Amino acid sequence: MTKDKIANQFKVLQADIVSRLEIIDGTAMFKSDAWDRVEGGGGITKIIEKGSVIEKGGVAFSAVHGPVSEVMKSQLGMKGDSFFATGVSIVLHPINPHVPIIHMNIRYFELDSGEYWFGGGIDLTPHYIVEEQARHFHIGLKKICDKYSVHFYDSFKKGADDYFFIPHRNETRGIGGIFFDHQNDKTSGITKDNLFDFCIELGTEFPNLYNEQVIQGKNKPFTEDELNWRNLRRGRYVEFNLVNDRGTKFGLLSGGRTESILMSLPANATWEYNKQIEENSKENATLKLLKKGIQWV
Repeated sequence: MTKDKIANQFKVLQADIVSRLEIIDGTAMFKSDAWDRVEGGGGITKIIEKGSVIEKGGVAFSAVHGPVSEVMKSQLGMKGDSFFATGVSIVLHPINPHVPIIHMNIRYFELDSGEYWFGGGIDLTPHYIVEEQARHFHIGLKKICDKYSVHFYDSFKKGADDYFFIPHRNETRGIGGIFFDHQNDKTSGITKDNLFDFCIELGTEFPNLYNEQVIQGKNKPFTEDELNWRNLRRGRYVEFNLVNDRGTKFGLLSGGRTESILMSLPANATWEYNKQIEENSKENATLKLLKKGIQWV
């Protein structure tokens, strides 16, 4: 499995996801923005805006290469003189507060030292957590994981709980999902080809997993107060991406394209000083479920 084949398949996957998300939204179409990286490589960022379901979203593909800078070595612990990185990254911010934000990322890194690894995952960030929907989402992820290793779901679910956590808020970003990093034939217990197949299947199933959530929330009526809550939760999403997310840091430190890296941010978000939440409200019920270690399956 060569790096070129992996990159080509990731690019095909991007096109497939985009076409299926356009069907899910029903009205908006993605706009394509191809870009080149001066140091080597480039990508295609596809953006959707002002749809029937999706207010703003992006499906980005990149394949970049170049020297490992001293900043990358010190900040990211990368050992080697040159790197190759390719991946597909998705973030969708819906209009309706009863439809969750969703994120997916699959990526492949290769260093001239011969070291390689896959990483990625899928996580769900509901503005209002519906426990049955959360459970169904995790069941779908577990089914995919179990096809490749009986250890994947438990390990990667914990990885998501730990990764998608906002320390300064002491809360998880959402209900988690799966997250994995630095997976190769030694760390995963499966072959490189099977790891690649696992990543592709996650991407292929992504639109199905999201559509199940969309169907249950897109036609629910919502109030101005619920829109305000949606925007407050978007604010938490922004905080995580800018303060805690390693992918964002890698992209910026490696000379990535800023617009494409920050396509994950919503069109609008809100920060309200010392917001007080009523004890018996559905907003407070959601906050109580934003914690690590919930066994959804």
